[in-house]
Amino acid sequence: MITISGLNAGYGGSEILTDVHAEFPTGKISVIIGPNGCGKSTTIRSILRLVPEAKGEISLDGVSLDTLTQKELARKIAYLPQSRQVGDIEVQRMVMHGRFPYLGYPRKYRKEDYEKVAQALEWMELTDLAHRNMQNLSGGQRQKVYLALALAQDTEVILMDEPTTYLDIRNQLELLERAKRLAESGKTIIMILHDFEETLHYADHVVLMSGGKVMTSGTAEEVLRSPKMTEAFQVTPRFYRAEDGLHCYIVP
Repeated sequence: MITISGLNAGYGGSEILTDVHAEFPTGKISVIIGPNGCGKSTTIRSILRLVPEAKGEISLDGVSLDTLTQKELARKIAYLPQSRQVGDIEVQRMVMHGRFPYLGYPRKYRKEDYEKVAQALEWMELTDLAHRNMQNLSGGQRQKVYLALALAQDTEVILMDEPTTYLDIRNQLELLERAKRLAESGKTIIMILHDFEETLHYADHVVLMSGGKVMTSGTAEEVLRSPKMTEAFQVTPRFYRAEDGLHCYIVP
């Protein structure tokens, strides 16, 4: 479990997060929601120690992340950023980057590294694309490669910053289904989403943020039904039940 306790953090002396308290349970999909600029990405980046803490603590299973070296942290937490530059590189070589935290200098790949990469490519159904150039892939295929990179990193926790952005509906659902399977395998998944319907169907735990603070947290239905949603977004989710479960829509 990742626990954030009394976190204040920001950039260039300007605080974005104020007294943030949150827990992200092991083996579950946790989703952070909130209006633009509320501190969602800063929270993710704080977990990665990419944003300096002014106050507070972040721990993984009771161990403060401040006690870990960057290499140790990279063996425990993988990160899919919202966007990244597409390099002129083959898929397999890109996924091999996930093994960097386990290598010395100069980097020399071991049998174990090749096996982990092959497993990640197979799990993401990318084996046939292993020698394709990243620049020749679709957006959905690239996102699958980045998730394969995270899998090859073999971490307990995977952070995803708006992973469904720019993907079509089919690829969005495929990515979320794979995230669900990862959580079921025991990995802790923390992602930022904007779609309330996707949040309702895929999140085990939801943290609602606004103005750099946590407004409330709980199950997806608990949070989406909370009056804090209207306060944060200035819109009101409404719900209806169909044969395949509960759905929501938005009323201004």
